[in-house]
Amino acid sequence: MRRLIERRTAECRFEGFSLVDAIMHNQGEKLLVSLFFDSIVAPDLISPATGAELTAVHTMGEATFLSYTLPSNGSTVFKIAGTEIELTCANADLRLFEGRNALAAVRNGESAEIVLDWLAFHAEHHDMNAAVIVDRAKPGTDARFFAELKAGLETRNLTCQVAVLTSNLPLGKKDMPGETHPFCVPEAPGRDQMDLPLPDPWASPIGALTIYEILRTRFLAEARAVANIDVHDLIVPGGASVFDSAVSANGGLIPLIGRHCYPWRIRKNGKPIHFADHTCVQFDARGGRQRWCIAPSKSPEKSIWRLVRVGGAVPDSTRIMRFYRHMALRHPTSTISKIVPKTSLIEHPPLIEQSETLWQHKPVRMPNSEITGAVDGRGRCAIVTTMKDEGPFILEWLAYHRAIGFNDFLVYTNDCSDGTDTLLELLQSKGILQHRNNPYRKMGLKPQHAALQSAEHEDLIKDATWITCIDVDEYLNIKCGDGTLDALFEAVPSANLISMTWRLFGNSDIHLFNAGPVIEQFSRCAAEFARKPHQAWGFKTLFRNMGIFRKLGVHRPKGLNAQLWQEINWVNGSGNALPREMYRNAWRSTSTTYGYGLVQLNHYAVRSAESFLVKRNRGRVNHMDRDQGLAYWFRMNNNYAEDRSITRMIPKMCEELDKLLSDPEILAAHTHSVERHRMKIVELKAMPKYKQFYEELTDERMEKLSRLHKHFGSNVFLSGPGVVPDEIVGKNPEDEWFFTVDPPGKTQH
Repeated sequence: MRRLIERRTAECRFEGFSLVDAIMHNQGEKLLVSLFFDSIVAPDLISPATGAELTAVHTMGEATFLSYTLPSNGSTVFKIAGTEIELTCANADLRLFEGRNALAAVRNGESAEIVLDWLAFHAEHHDMNAAVIVDRAKPGTDARFFAELKAGLETRNLTCQVAVLTSNLPLGKKDMPGETHPFCVPEAPGRDQMDLPLPDPWASPIGALTIYEILRTRFLAEARAVANIDVHDLIVPGGASVFDSAVSANGGLIPLIGRHCYPWRIRKNGKPIHFADHTCVQFDARGGRQRWCIAPSKSPEKSIWRLVRVGGAVPDSTRIMRFYRHMALRHPTSTISKIVPKTSLIEHPPLIEQSETLWQHKPVRMPNSEITGAVDGRGRCAIVTTMKDEGPFILEWLAYHRAIGFNDFLVYTNDCSDGTDTLLELLQSKGILQHRNNPYRKMGLKPQHAALQSAEHEDLIKDATWITCIDVDEYLNIKCGDGTLDALFEAVPSANLISMTWRLFGNSDIHLFNAGPVIEQFSRCAAEFARKPHQAWGFKTLFRNMGIFRKLGVHRPKGLNAQLWQEINWVNGSGNALPREMYRNAWRSTSTTYGYGLVQLNHYAVRSAESFLVKRNRGRVNHMDRDQGLAYWFRMNNNYAEDRSITRMIPKMCEELDKLLSDPEILAAHTHSVERHRMKIVELKAMPKYKQFYEELTDERMEKLSRLHKHFGSNVFLSGPGVVPDEIVGKNPEDEWFFTVDPPGKTQH
């Protein structure tokens, strides 16, 4: 018996589409000819020889296959897109696979050794005795594969029947001097299809959507059962084989659900990657890769084999079987982080056992991760922040957060001109906070990122039990109990991360700078349910410093130790648990994860119109190259609703503020910053550019727009206030209506 056969597709290029394969099947006195195209091809473009009858037309996405019956001695001359050719069709090899348990797979360059191990695995654990492999390896990259596979089948004494289907046209005409197309015999002089560019099988025809119907028609229609996986997939053993399960299933079809798995690290000795190296999965991956196993004799007559499902057939969902997709075989790489975030990987005991027991392998294991900080108790609570020219607002912000229970403050500044750094140095000298010059230039980073990286090495942060990174225009508004951190911790006693969703506060139509408390002056804000603009539901996170994460982040800690993910108890501002999909990268809430019941982060991004002039002039801390112009004001100045819940903390805040201001040096430094702020406002308003900008900020149109945010689509905020027509500006904020535009650069609706 020939263990291995090689077959090639019958490809031919026409203008606008390709014939991927042409297959002939002898049915007694009739011949069945199936033509498979890589595009939608109307049957009237195909004119078969006299006596041929079109019996089936199917479309699959952008692909088409047609079936014709011919007399047993009929001609295979077809006129396709105006060109008459005689097709030399491939003969179906159904008898070789009749009654067999077969795998139908795609190969993307995996070695013969891997394919042999894949075959041996399924032969041992699932009684597989046949396989058809579509070889999509890039032509010319592995000329030895077929010979090595043939030799391996013999030396390993694998008795399965294997067919390898490859593209027939790996090279263009210019690379094949003197050769003619083996599947097309031109009948019309001058219409030789070889004059057209030949398809690249790496990019197209061998990967057509019809490939599984090609495998069925050529090889597998009479197999006992067929499992559709790839050569980097292993079906989990246990109980009945995958083929027996399909044969005994209702309708003869069962779902296969695949899970991606990965090595922890690629070995440095250059040894080829193997199934046994894959010991990890992603803790936050949802769903799975869908494939199938079918018993052809039990499937509906008109069913269609596709990549992830069988059209016209219903799988038996009570017989789901699992497989692992070995991703470093699918995507060869020198570094695992190129194909998967390593912060998502955890060791998977079944894969460890498979590696060590089945493959007799010693895989590279993940390093042990342990909790390093206190898992309970309040401890010290710290804030890390960055500032530039925020002098007038520092003491109120500091007093407020001292009043609600924060113990330590680490402040980084850069390029200040209003006395901010002087005031902070004074506060440091009196033991009230810690001040550092931001090393962003030396580190080559944005100021906020440089500050956070530096802060990780500070004892104040390393020793803190709870940490958050917030700005001087952000206030933790704790709504439960007495408004303190202790009340919040009591409300969510087991939480170790608490995300506080922004509530955007506008300027409350206040134009002039007033040195009074920000939290008292500005009470107008966005509605609670305010998904837009994109920034509206950003959050900051208060987290327990216990080693689950390695790094500080602007919105949340980063560098998850994934082995510790089950230690995470992350809640939103209402105390509801956040889904694991948010653990690694999320920075904003969604319609299902926002919450303001226990805590929200009041974000006073604009303050008064005059103060916004100074903010625009100094630039953004974390986006120094982005202008804080009218579009920014439009996005962040939200005056739709009113929320005064934070004002209950004003008495406690004032107590702390009075203590600070009772020190003459602190009072003098604060007064100096306030005066510098006023002087800067006068200076800017005297400049024509800023004078005009101030007039735009404070005109009636912008005040009306600040109350209409909930009615606008995202593209309105991306485009800026100029896209809103006057008739929309005049609408009632309380009515039900919606307005949007096309994305910037496209025609508006």
